[in-house]
Amino acid sequence: MAQLKREAARQRRTMSELVETALRNLFRSQKKPQELPPLPTFRSGGALVDVADRDALYQAMEGR
Repeated sequence: MAQLKREAARQRRTMSELVETALRNLFRSQKKPQELPPLPTFRSGGALVDVADRDALYQAMEGR
């Protein structure tokens, strides 16, 4: 802590600023860009209701 306090005074920055900067640099250097896995796909046979048709939606919901 004493070393951090001295370094903060030397740089005329707060101790919090130094810690925040150090943590950002640490996490940035450890971050490895990862390729996202493909999302699963399903063969559902298509939509059963046209979502733009309000009456058809109400009918489908009431028919549950």
